[in-house]
Parts: sequence; structure tokens; C-alpha cells
Amino acid sequence: MTEQNTPKFDQLLCPLPLPYKDKVVMSHGSGGSMTKALITEIFQQHFSNAILDQENDFAALPLEGKDMRVVVSTDGHIVSPIFFPGGDIGRLAVSGTVNDVAMSGGQVKYLTASFILEEGFSLADLERIAQSMQDAAAEAGVSIVAGDTKVAEKGKADGIFISTSGVGFVDASVQIGGAQAKPGDTVIVSGSMGDHGIAVLAARNQLGFTTTIQSDVAPLNGLIRAALQAAPSIHVLRDPTRGGLATTLNEIALQSQMDIHLEETAIPVKREVRAACEMLGFDPLYVANEGKVIVILPERQAQAALDALHAHPFGKDAVVIGHVETPSGNTPRVSMHTLIGGTRIVDMLSGEMLPRIC
Repeated sequence: MTEQNTPKFDQLLCPLPLPYKDKVVMSHGSGGSMTKALITEIFQQHFSNAILDQENDFAALPLEGKDMRVVVSTDGHIVSPIFFPGGDIGRLAVSGTVNDVAMSGGQVKYLTASFILEEGFSLADLERIAQSMQDAAAEAGVSIVAGDTKVAEKGKADGIFISTSGVGFVDASVQIGGAQAKPGDTVIVSGSMGDHGIAVLAARNQLGFTTTIQSDVAPLNGLIRAALQAAPSIHVLRDPTRGGLATTLNEIALQSQMDIHLEETAIPVKREVRAACEMLGFDPLYVANEGKVIVILPERQAQAALDALHAHPFGKDAVVIGHVETPSGNTPRVSMHTLIGGTRIVDMLSGEMLPRIC
């Protein structure tokens, strides 16, 4: 195939002609294949460098002459509604960035916050959000040290948008990232899948029935620190947020050029989440989480990691869900042994199931 005829990334992911290929659509923010295409086709084309191209949720920056690296990350938050069972946009903004930095294996120390407020937004709600952010920061042991505020005219925003950036430090010897998964590694998740997405959907009164499900949004740096102390050879840490578990594992498979095989019966999903997904036609593997971590590490340290996770409130339901394999074909893939005994391929999320959830 000549270079001229080589299909672009988004053509491979979206083989049917799309009338909106020249415009941004909601699916570009899903965290799935269209988000990946947007990043590959536009942002990496212009911003490509050795650090960005590692495709982690953080950047570990070397310090000349030092045995530590600075870790930075940034994230935007536009959840709707801004208050939902188990959390709000403020707790989400702090936790999301704390977690992205923590996925490097380092310790996050400082956050900055940027607010875009729509004219007419309630000051009482803003104060409630600010207090929630401070509470989450205190829980994580970090300080919010700088920020910025802009106000948009009424009708030109959507209440409140928050962007946060995080700064932390990691020992230069630590090599944790999506490209580090190795054959024989064990895959662990710290708890049940899909809680956040379904809790947000319930807050929109779109389920058609009541549910007690709460968002899992939480800062995970303490949980990750405990896991690393027990199992220092962890290869990959990743929080399965937008696009859910399935999309995140596909990203890791591509970064590492490894196959990942899952056991469907081992993947934890709460009864209420499963019921909601069945009614709405969703797959819980693609529903967002905001307080869970994927841990990929050598099998010999899996039990030690599980014991450490189980001892922490945010990891008490941690389980082994699969393992890493040498690729069986030219393209790394995620596969799953199903409830009925077959095997199916688990692809990236290809569209937008739940907009405005993180």
C-alpha cells in the first residue's frame, strides 16, 4: 500500500463514511477510538515529542543531575449534573488529577485549578464546590497552590468547567507506564466497574428506576502507595476513566504491544450497575470509573499487591481479572473468556455512551 493510499487512524477505527468527519462531535470526548483518532490525527501531529508520545496520562520530566523526576498532568472536567450521588465536579477535579499523577508511581504534591464560570452561576454552589475540592485535596495530602478564573457570558458556557493540573515527584529508577506490560503479568482491578457512569446517569433521572449506586470518585494516591510498597515491581498503573476498563486495557495493549486476556466471571460489577446496563443496552466494561485502578505486575508479586489493596478502603474488593500474553497476531488485542465458555475480542469504545460524565 502506498503512503498516499494508507488509511488514516480514524479511517481504520471508523470504516464507514461519516458526514461529520470535518467537525468535532460528542464521541470525540468519549475516551474511546474517536478520542484516540483526534489525538493521533491532530494533537500528536503538532505536539509530538519523546515525552508526549509515550501516551501516558502523566509526563515524567527528568531533572538534570537529580535522582528524581518531576511528574505533571492536566485534566478538564465538565460533568453534568455537577452534583451527583457520591461526589461533585469539585471532588472529581481534584481526584482525577491526583490519580493521573499517581499512576506514574510517584507522589503528587501540588495542584493548580482553573475555573470557567457562566454568568449567573450560583455563588452558593461555587462555594460548595470549592469546599469539596479542599476536602478532597486534604484527603489526598496535596495543596492547591495556584489558579485562574474566567467568566463567560450567559448562554456561552454550561455553568462551570474546571481544569486542574498536578505536580509530583517520582524516583528516577521507577519505570511505570502503559508500555511496560510483560508476558505473564497479572492484571488486577481495585474494585467494581461502572459505578461512576451509572451514578451520574441516575442523577440525570434517565434510568427510569431508582438506584442506590454511588460514584466511586476518590483520590487513589494512598492506595497506590500501599500497593507499591508491597509490590515494588509493578509495571503498569492506569485508572479506567472515560471509555471504561475495555478501552483502557486496549490502550495498554497497544502501548506495550502485548495481548491481554480477561476472565469475564472475575470482573466485579455491582448488581445495580449490571441491571442498569442491561436495561439500557450498555456494557459495564465501557462505563467510566473515577476511583478504580488497574494494576499490572509480575505474577510473583500479585498476592502481595492484593493483600495491600484489600487492606485499604478503596481496594477492599480488588481481584485478579486476567493476564498479559505474547501477541498472537500482528495487532495486539484484548480478549475475554466469556460466561458461556467462548472467547470474544474486547475492542475500544467506538462511540459515545454517556456524555458529560467526567
